[in-house]
Amino acid sequence: MSRPGSSLDGKGVNQNGDPGGHLSVRTESHTAAAAGPETRLLFTFKTDSQARKVQLTGREYYSEEGKTFELRLTGKIKQQLTSDPTLRPEYPSPLGLTEFTQRATEVTLGKSCRAVMENRVLGVQTPGFTAAVRLGAELLRHWHDASVAWYGPVYLSSPCDDSLRGIFQAAGIQDIHEYYYWDDKQRAVCLEKLLEDLERAPERSVVVLSASAHYPTGADLTQKQWALVIQLILRRRLFPLFVLPTQALCYGDLERDAWPVQYCASQGMELLCAQSFSHCFGLYGEAVGHLLCVLRQSSLLLSLRYQADTIVRSLWARPSVGGAHVVATVLSNPAHLVEWQAEVKRIVERCMLIREILRERLRLLGTPGCWDHLTQQGGLYCCAGLNGQQVDFLSKSRHVYLLPSGCLNVSAINGHNLDYIAESIHLALTTSL
Repeated sequence: MSRPGSSLDGKGVNQNGDPGGHLSVRTESHTAAAAGPETRLLFTFKTDSQARKVQLTGREYYSEEGKTFELRLTGKIKQQLTSDPTLRPEYPSPLGLTEFTQRATEVTLGKSCRAVMENRVLGVQTPGFTAAVRLGAELLRHWHDASVAWYGPVYLSSPCDDSLRGIFQAAGIQDIHEYYYWDDKQRAVCLEKLLEDLERAPERSVVVLSASAHYPTGADLTQKQWALVIQLILRRRLFPLFVLPTQALCYGDLERDAWPVQYCASQGMELLCAQSFSHCFGLYGEAVGHLLCVLRQSSLLLSLRYQADTIVRSLWARPSVGGAHVVATVLSNPAHLVEWQAEVKRIVERCMLIREILRERLRLLGTPGCWDHLTQQGGLYCCAGLNGQQVDFLSKSRHVYLLPSGCLNVSAINGHNLDYIAESIHLALTTSL
C-alpha cells in the first residue's frame, strides 16, 4: 500500500480531544514518556521556561486572547436552563436526550432526508466524539451478521487522529490499515493514491472518512472528488464511517459541513457518522457527542437500537444531559439558531483571516515555497508542509510546538504571536539544519 512519508501513531487523548490533565510534574513526566506525540509536546511546552514559547498542538478553539472559548449564547442558555423550574434532575435514556438526537440528526442529514422519512436512522447521544467512535466500532462487530463477529479491516487516513487506532483496538478490531491522504510534496490531498489504496481494500472493509475539516491537515476533498470516492465505496461494497469532530467550524454551517454524509445517504447507503458538538458550542467540559446510524431497511432499526442500548449500558450507562440540553435548545429555536450561526461564522472568519495573514507574512519574508495551501485548507487545523527537521528546529530553537507531521491549530495563532511564528517558519526553511 502506498503511504505518505509522515504519519502519526500516538494515543492518549480524552473524550474531548484534550491531551493530558491535571497531574503532578513527576506523574506527568512518566505519562508523557509513554504517551503519544500530543501529550509529549504538551509536557515539553509546560516545562519550557522561555517567555515566547508557543503551543500550536491543542484541539480546542482558542480566542484572540489565547484562551478556550465559550460562545456567549451558550453561557446565556446555561443560565436559563439553571433557572428553569420545569427541568428535573432525572436520569436520561441510555441512548440520550431524545430532543438532542432528533435535532442532531436533522442538521446532519436534513429534514427531507429519505432515510429519516423511512425510519431508517438511529441517533445516539454519547459522552464526546471518542465515545461516538467507540460505540460505532462496537456496533460494527455484528453489523452484517449477528452470529459472526467482524474484526476488520478498518482503513484510516494517513495522517489521522492519533486516538482512532486505539479506539478500534479497544473494541477488539485489530486489522487496521492506512490509506494515502495528505501528500507532503503537493501539500494537498492526493486523490489518485487515495483511490488506489481503497480499490485494494477487501469487501466489507470499513473506511473512516473525515466529512470536513480533516484532522490534522485541514485539507478536504471537493464535492467532485467525494463523488468519485463514494462511487468506489459503493462498487467495492465498503462501509463508510464518517467523523465530524469539529462540525460547523469549517464552513460555519452544520449541514454544509456534513454534505458528504448527506450525499452518501442520498445514494441509499448504510453509514455511521461520529460527531461532536463540543467545539461548535464551546462545551468542552460537557463532551457532547452523537453517533448517527443510517440503515438500508427500517426493519433492522429495532435490533440496532437494542444492540446500542446494551453496549452503552456496559460502557458508560448514560450520557450527561447538561450540554445536550444546550445544543437542543439552540437547534430548536430559530432565533437562537440565527444568533449561534453568527457567532460560529465569526470563528470561521477569524481562522481564515489568520491563514491569509500568515500566508502574506511568509510571502513578505521571502520564505521559500508556495504557501497558498494555507488558505486552501479549512477549519481549526492546518498542515504547514514542514518536514521533521524543520518541526524539530521550531521546537528546539524557537520554542514553537507543532505536531511531528507539521500540522497545527490555526486558532492558537493570534496578534501577539503571529509575527514570531511567521519568522520562525521562515528561519526553519532558510537556516542550515
